[in-house]
Amino acid sequence: MNIIDQFISYFESNHHTNISSSSLLPEGDTSVLLTTAGMQQLKPYYLGKPSPYGNRVVSVQKCVRVDDIEEVGDNTHNTFFEMLGNFSFQYPDGEGSYFKQEAIRYGYEFIAEILGLSIDYVTIFAGDETSPRDTESYSIWKQLAQEKGVELEIREYGREDNFWGPTGSEGPCGPTTEIYVNDVEIWNIVFNQFYASPTGELNRLESQGVDTGGGFERILTHCEGVETVYDTSLFRSTMSLIRESIPGKDEAVYRMILDHTRASLFLIADGVVPSNKEQGYILRRPIRKVLSVLHKNESGMEILSDISDSLRQLYSQRYPELQTSATIYKSLIAEEYGLFSDALKRGMKHANKILRKKRVPHISGEEAFLLSSTYGLSPEVMRLNGLAFDENEFEQKKDTHKEISRAGVQKKFGGHGLLLDNGEMKAANEEELVSATKLHSATHLLNTALRTVFPEAIIEQKGSDITADRLRFDFSFERKLTSEEFQQVQELVNQYIDNALEVQIRELSLAEAQKTGALYMSNRNYPDPVTVYSFGDVSQELCGGPHVKNTREIGHIRLKKQEAVSRGVRRIRAILE
Repeated sequence: MNIIDQFISYFESNHHTNISSSSLLPEGDTSVLLTTAGMQQLKPYYLGKPSPYGNRVVSVQKCVRVDDIEEVGDNTHNTFFEMLGNFSFQYPDGEGSYFKQEAIRYGYEFIAEILGLSIDYVTIFAGDETSPRDTESYSIWKQLAQEKGVELEIREYGREDNFWGPTGSEGPCGPTTEIYVNDVEIWNIVFNQFYASPTGELNRLESQGVDTGGGFERILTHCEGVETVYDTSLFRSTMSLIRESIPGKDEAVYRMILDHTRASLFLIADGVVPSNKEQGYILRRPIRKVLSVLHKNESGMEILSDISDSLRQLYSQRYPELQTSATIYKSLIAEEYGLFSDALKRGMKHANKILRKKRVPHISGEEAFLLSSTYGLSPEVMRLNGLAFDENEFEQKKDTHKEISRAGVQKKFGGHGLLLDNGEMKAANEEELVSATKLHSATHLLNTALRTVFPEAIIEQKGSDITADRLRFDFSFERKLTSEEFQQVQELVNQYIDNALEVQIRELSLAEAQKTGALYMSNRNYPDPVTVYSFGDVSQELCGGPHVKNTREIGHIRLKKQEAVSRGVRRIRAILE
């Protein structure tokens, strides 16, 4: 039995519900660009929303983190990774919920007894001026060691090491206790006791929870007794393929190619397209680092295709989206290769022009930053192509740019107290809730109208975001709607509204609801039973509400604009009139 099977089996035997990984694109969470932790899809259940899976959950979540992207290639850092996690909600009143006592025991038993790893020491939060020392965890570890008949060293560290969260600008957080093997942190248990506001203020949560995470790749490395994840049985064949295909490179370069290709495969499979902003830029950066190594090789694209196929074979059984997106992946990479080759050629030509005017063989940090922002050449790409620059000055310029960008993001997503925020709808007060509810019901009619206007197309909802002022609806479609088609969809939505359709609500088992033909999102985990909302005989969908009672309440909808979200996904924005 492999580690993932052992992990799922152990926690299922302790009454946890196994849930599938969510997308790398966080649904309804504007605080982060990508899924960086196993608990992100579960944040609402730490804030009081009832969990449809019960109060004990286990998952293997795909994650991407780019904070340490320049460190990739060493022994420990990965851009993409799988996070093993077990979670508890609604403690102490929730049925089956648990907190520190059980969480610490589960962590110890899985690491030491199921996997058979030797624990060096464990850590707890030492406390600081804002939060007390975690004396409870200290006592539990002492008691457990005595019960198991083992010696356990307990070390105490501050906030930087043993206090986690929130993900993004606000959310659940709390002290942690960690398990170390071979002097490396291998298991991290977060006790969500507080909610952090955007200003950093901590307020104690009435319903507390447990968020446990252990990186699969790191655990595998220790279980197999090898130096790095790239030496494990998981990647051995792919690493051999890379070394044979591109001889003469440093080992760190080979590791970077594997890591970045793997991350790119998963990001594209979840709908991200290379671009110069947000998720698209996060994807473009690792792709271009790989292409920096391969572009001088005549067989570069063929080599990359072979590497991608090798990685895809490792994961397709658990993540079938990698196989179904293979054609899109190859098309995007080929397109990016053309764009990158042109940008690199122009950028290096400009850099050499600057160098010819200098007496030193490098450019300034400001010149490098302008080169990076103008031609899209990251610091890593410039280094890989032999361009030296003042890196301290570059970082200063980048930090200044970040501050400007961060101010813009905070203005865009700056929050206030909300009456409703369920990930899809946001309303600050009763008046806003009325407007948002009308727009929410309109998304159901818009979904139906699109399918009616384009009966031959495979249209599937990919997400929505609704405030009191507007709705945003994402759907699968391969091209831009013509102005006539756009108008036709709008007229059909308003026709449904004018028909004064009564809204019916039924609660069915998930299987029964799916048999009725009701629409639902294939990438969303639904509770069982589910609520089905029907708008006359025009529309029926799985949804959590709230909705109007009659479509006449909506008024009139105007479709404002359409835009591309990613390849094969369009977005429509609409308002009430």
